[in-house]
Amino acid sequence: MLSASSTAVIPSPPARLPDPSAIVLDGLSVRLGGRPILHGLTATLRGRAIGLLGPNGAGKSTLIQTLLGFHRPASGTACLLGEDIRHAGPDLRDRIGYMPENEAFIPGMSAVRFVRYMGELSGLPRAVAIERAHATLYYVGLGEARYREVQTFSLGMKQTAKLAQALVHSPQLIFLDEPTNGLDPRARGRMLDLIGEIRDSGSAQVVLSSHLLRDVEQCCDEVLILREGRIAAVCDLAAERRDDRSFLDLDAVGAVDAFAAALGRRGIDIDRQGNRLKLVVPDRFGVRDLYALAAETGAHIQRLSYRHDSLEDIFLRAMDADLDPAGNASDGKVQ
Repeated sequence: MLSASSTAVIPSPPARLPDPSAIVLDGLSVRLGGRPILHGLTATLRGRAIGLLGPNGAGKSTLIQTLLGFHRPASGTACLLGEDIRHAGPDLRDRIGYMPENEAFIPGMSAVRFVRYMGELSGLPRAVAIERAHATLYYVGLGEARYREVQTFSLGMKQTAKLAQALVHSPQLIFLDEPTNGLDPRARGRMLDLIGEIRDSGSAQVVLSSHLLRDVEQCCDEVLILREGRIAAVCDLAAERRDDRSFLDLDAVGAVDAFAAALGRRGIDIDRQGNRLKLVVPDRFGVRDLYALAAETGAHIQRLSYRHDSLEDIFLRAMDADLDPAGNASDGKVQ
């Protein structure tokens, strides 16, 4: 039983654990005002925390709103927690939390009353909703301000109150739309820490829509990138981190042909333009090995820059990738 001083927003596992393939897009298309917005999206997303990225107008908000039931698919469908969104009822919606980008508070309500009310709307009995509201506000750091009217809160406190109402009913799937929007560095760090705690608890899957690549890279283990209402890439960030590939950009003189051939025999990907080489190397092949191989083949490295792959690199490649006739990236992934 939760108490007002509880430090955990989700104190026990839910009755039904989230499906490991909680979000399945199956040819999902959406039209608004007669205009196509989403074009045949097909993907299976299994991450504990999924980042939703794309430039303005890519369809991120439309996708979230469709998955929440605000828009009906023109064709295709999607499944959340094993249920088809076309036939979903209150039972599915009661298992989903939503933190909207824009403010959606009721004037004159204190934080605890607002969060309690949202808990009741999500199916909690009144007594349970009251107890949950107190515990959740303590969890997100608003315990001392819970009796203040939300309209008197600072921007950071309002964002945190929006997170609290999304968590109060212990959902299995949580949509967070621009949760760090407008926050100062300290409040942003606290928000990202909370999202990380929810992800690591294993009791809820998180979908984080943000224009800040650093936030997604910090919190998410899988990313869906949209472009022009189409899937530009689906990337498993956890696998990318395990691969731990490095990217080297270097200028060489001397026996560059022999050097490049030797690198190729080592299984290293090379993009060569004259004496400039761009390499993708596994972590086991270090800079010391590179210089040793250059010396063996008679080449001399004049300039070298070294970095690991980042979400920014993945995003930029997705923006440049060719789309297939169905409108999605040819293999659905960025390698």
